[in-house]
Amino acid sequence: MSDAAILELRLYSFGEAARLLEIQQWKLRRWMEGAVVRGVTYPPVIRPAPTGSNEVTWAEFVEAGFLREYRVHGVTLQHIRPFIDLMRKSQGVKYPLAQLRPSVDPTGNELMVELKQLQDKVGLEDDLALVRMKSGQLVWAEPMRAFLEKVEFDPDGLTRRMHPLGRWDPVVIDPEVAFGIPQIRGIRTETVAEAFAAGESLLQISKSFDLREDEVTAAVRWELRIRPRTQAA
Repeated sequence: MSDAAILELRLYSFGEAARLLEIQQWKLRRWMEGAVVRGVTYPPVIRPAPTGSNEVTWAEFVEAGFLREYRVHGVTLQHIRPFIDLMRKSQGVKYPLAQLRPSVDPTGNELMVELKQLQDKVGLEDDLALVRMKSGQLVWAEPMRAFLEKVEFDPDGLTRRMHPLGRWDPVVIDPEVAFGIPQIRGIRTETVAEAFAAGESLLQISKSFDLREDEVTAAVRWELRIRPRTQAA
C-alpha cells in the first residue's frame, strides 16, 4: 500500500480512537474539529480545517497520539497549532507529526536541529517544546521522547506502527493488520480477552492462537486497561 493510502486510511470513529488513545472523546473531537467555547472559536489542532467527518484516519490517529503525550503533562495544546502549521509548510506534508522527516539520520540530530529552528521561529513556549537544550546538547523533550518510544517509522519517516504501551510490550496497532485494531502477531487482543472471559485458561488460549502465555496475559491486560474508558466516554 502506498504511503498516501496508508495515511488516509479511515480506521476509527472518534469514540474508538479516543478509547485506544485513552483520552476523552470530546477532547479528541476538539483536536480534530475545533470548538466554540463561551463565544471563543478554537480551530482544530490536527486537521488544517474542520471537515465534519467523524472518521479518524491513520495519520490523524498518530498525531493525536503525539498530542496525548503533551496533555498528560497538562499542556494547553491550542498554542501548538502555529508550530504544526509551520511544520506543514516547511516539510511540505499534510501530517508532519505522522511523517517526521528527515528521520533518515540514525542519531536524530538532523531532525532535532530542524525542529529546534522551527520552534524558535514560531516562538513555541517551553512546555510545548519538542526539543530542548541540555548541557549544550539538543535532547528530546519528555513528551516527544515518550511518543517516539511508541511509534515505528519507515526509512522515509512514515509512521507504520504504534505500540500503545511502549515497544517492550507485544500489543501493536498497525493500519495494515486487523484494520488497525490492537493485536499481537495478527491476533486481536479483544479476541484473546473474550476467550479469557469465557473461562479458557492461559494455556488453552496460548495453544488455540499460537501465542506465548505472556502474550496472552499482555492482550488481556491491555483490554482490561482500555475497556472502562469505553463506559466513561
